[in-house]
Amino acid sequence: MIRKHTRRAVKAAFAVSIGVALLIGVTACGESKTTSEHSGTGAAPAVDKSKTPVKIGSKNFTEQYVLGQLYKQALEAKGYTVTYKENIGSSELIDTALTSGEINFYPEYLGIIVQVLAHQTSPDTEEGTYQAAKTFEEGRGFTLLDRTPFTDSDSFTVLKTTADKYGLQTIEDLAKVKDQKVSYAGFPECRTRPTCLLGLQNTYGLKDIKFVPLASISVYTLLDQAKVFGGDGFTTDPPLGSGKYVILDDTKHIFGFQNVAPIVSQDVADALGSEFTETVNSVSALLTTDAMIAMNKAVAVDKKSPADVVQQFLAANGLT
Repeated sequence: MIRKHTRRAVKAAFAVSIGVALLIGVTACGESKTTSEHSGTGAAPAVDKSKTPVKIGSKNFTEQYVLGQLYKQALEAKGYTVTYKENIGSSELIDTALTSGEINFYPEYLGIIVQVLAHQTSPDTEEGTYQAAKTFEEGRGFTLLDRTPFTDSDSFTVLKTTADKYGLQTIEDLAKVKDQKVSYAGFPECRTRPTCLLGLQNTYGLKDIKFVPLASISVYTLLDQAKVFGGDGFTTDPPLGSGKYVILDDTKHIFGFQNVAPIVSQDVADALGSEFTETVNSVSALLTTDAMIAMNKAVAVDKKSPADVVQQFLAANGLT
């Protein structure tokens, strides 16, 4: 099943990257399961989808706009009542929107839930991180649905020329850099996160690292202009496919396991039932690294709208 998801997601990603919607003859995950679950047991009670609106939010960067549209459009295609609020802000801000009831659904990264929201030490496995995140959310009246195949973590990214010059392969190798001050660019919230600057300082011992907060210029532009030594590139950023940049290995796992899982109000999940859960999970199962890089590129580089890019992807995979 995993190989099947990967093949069709890569095909759809290729379709998006060249602006052509390939219609792939596949069936959305979960449909046959729904049928088999109810066979011989009578029809499941009808769910009035209009009475329980799904209030989806997304954070403040390209990949989140894509993810928000993916779940929004797939649920709308199944007849659910959906409202969508894009660009809410950082994890801390969107978590406040979630707990206040402004939204009741948003896609979050597992390590962020555990380390940033729950203030816990990250487990050393993906499954352990998922279970820790799920336990935390269930304690607050929410649940986690299935996680995605792709993971998108923070990183320590440098120019390939810089990595070659100093012989850098891991973050620990930064100890070799003696002739200049190491600077690191990231979004402002990076400064106070164990999954970002604090992890570099406290876990890797980079006490003298200079932090450069990002504003309107991307980390890759700053790297290209030699304004910073390294920066917080995310592992599904389109520029990383160019071969111009290198991600240093995070041997101490400060960046955690950052698969995405939708956080959903338990009341909403209970009210809308198995079809709702299966619809969301069928989207998540398609989201491979190749698919996300292609959709991110289509939005960030090719300047297509997230809604249009997602519409092509879902249609190619039979989900709209």
